[in-house]
Amino acid sequence: MSALTELAPALKASESRYLSKLIRSWDLLADLSFADLLLCIPEDNSTKTSYVIVSHVRPTTSRSIYRKEMEGRVFTRGERPFFDEARQSGQIIDGGLILQSPVERIRTLSVPVLFDGKVIAVLSRDFSPDGQRVAGDLEMTYFSLFRRLALMISQNCYPFQEAGTESEFSPRVSDGLMLLDRVGRVRFASPNSVSVLSRLSIRQIENKKIGIDVLKCDAVPKAFDMHQAQSTEIQMNGQAISLRCLPIIENNNTTGAVVLVRDISELRRRDQLLRSKDSTIAEIHHRVKNNLQTISSLLRLQSRRVTVTEARTAIDDSVRRIRSIAVVHEILSHKADDIVHFDEVIKPLVRLVSEDLSDAERSIEFHVQGDSVILPATQTTALAVTLNELMQNAVQHAFSDISDIKTPKLTIMFKSSQRILKVTVSDNGLGLPLGFSKENYGLGLTIVRNLIEMDLGGSIEIRRAESGGTKALIRIPISQT
Repeated sequence: MSALTELAPALKASESRYLSKLIRSWDLLADLSFADLLLCIPEDNSTKTSYVIVSHVRPTTSRSIYRKEMEGRVFTRGERPFFDEARQSGQIIDGGLILQSPVERIRTLSVPVLFDGKVIAVLSRDFSPDGQRVAGDLEMTYFSLFRRLALMISQNCYPFQEAGTESEFSPRVSDGLMLLDRVGRVRFASPNSVSVLSRLSIRQIENKKIGIDVLKCDAVPKAFDMHQAQSTEIQMNGQAISLRCLPIIENNNTTGAVVLVRDISELRRRDQLLRSKDSTIAEIHHRVKNNLQTISSLLRLQSRRVTVTEARTAIDDSVRRIRSIAVVHEILSHKADDIVHFDEVIKPLVRLVSEDLSDAERSIEFHVQGDSVILPATQTTALAVTLNELMQNAVQHAFSDISDIKTPKLTIMFKSSQRILKVTVSDNGLGLPLGFSKENYGLGLTIVRNLIEMDLGGSIEIRRAESGGTKALIRIPISQT
């Protein structure tokens, strides 16, 4: 809709919404007409005016006559006089032939788009009579349907209110089409629709009421009764089809309907396999989390039996690293995809670190600020361990002696811009020791540097903060998912 309002700013909001709905539903029209469709907006209300093309759709049932997108092009005053005639008369105008280029000619059909008692646009069907295939029963039926739907557009009966509800499983003309008469009997069925129904063991559908007698679904009678398009999915004999019924309305009466059908059996089977795969992956994450918690508990028991302080510290550090990884797996066990909102990770990580502060006198304020960040699971795990190490490092070293610090604070700031994630971990603690450099990193900071540079492809800089304390600056590229 943004392109529509940009190209035609004079349109009212309600008019823009209506035309946007028409654009979302006009693939059907292009396929039925075997032609390019152009939606053109008049630049003023004068008798003869210029027109800007706000949208262009190509057919899938025929070749396009335009090599370039037409959106944004302007037809100057008098270039398409049939547009003016259609707009003034409110009638569909067959525009005859136009010289497009020395290569081929263009034939047009101009359809006034009526909304709220006013023609707000003209829909132009453009095709080349030189390249048209010989019209058979199918082509004649399709084009006749286009003319009937075009008449509905000129009477403000199309598109339907639910035009925006189509999904990836919605059928198109090329999938299969049936034409029903005013009582719902099949008067025409395309070869593809016959093939689709044959997979459901349904044959001989001519003159049958497809909704009641054949498929036993209420979408077709609802479309007739409510004057609105209806969609449904039918499961039969182990197969699945998507069905969409569009009533044809003339003078406020339903005179027939278009039924589109598509075999989605294989898509549904794949969908079921994906859901099964997602459930399996979630269960694996859950079991990994449980195993990590078991390992963490065993290490804690081992730590209590160790008398050497250095060994106990090493075990406790390992426990914290394992718990930070377990946090990520716990979150992934509740998701169907591999994308994580890092807000869901950093909060439990901060809680884990704060819970380890057994000394009541060492109260530290933790602050998480900045942008909300979404990361793939592979980056999430590495970043979680990194931040856990930096927070733990601050607790152990920056705040080892806080007698002179009124309010110990540790702040984590996230900023995402231009595909780069910047994370700042800062404290107001004791600051860096003399002679500190990356050459004399301890085990924790070595792990941090390796994770950032090797796993995340980023960089880290640790320096003294301007206001005292320490600041770690992390820059990592955000994977495009």
